[in-house]
Amino acid sequence: MESEYWDGALDLIAGLSGKESLDPLCSLLLTPDEREAIGARLAVFRALMQGEMTQRQIASTLNVSIATITRCSNTLKHLPDPQRARMQEMLLGTS
Repeated sequence: MESEYWDGALDLIAGLSGKESLDPLCSLLLTPDEREAIGARLAVFRALMQGEMTQRQIASTLNVSIATITRCSNTLKHLPDPQRARMQEMLLGTS
């Protein structure tokens, strides 16, 4: 069960559009390290979904830990097919 705070945060984010609106909010809510970690994690998800590199190559190319790649890989493995297809469409522009 998600908290009312998380639900409110999602409502706020969903109501914004464009980088000009999202950037100040994310800068307020997240530290520079957290913003960097989110960007890196999205890059890992993209690389895993593309399936063109090994996990070690991804770690080296993106300068992330094997542990981060393992967490992302495990998350992808447990996504229901419709959600995985949606994430692939969002991150890769394909289905």
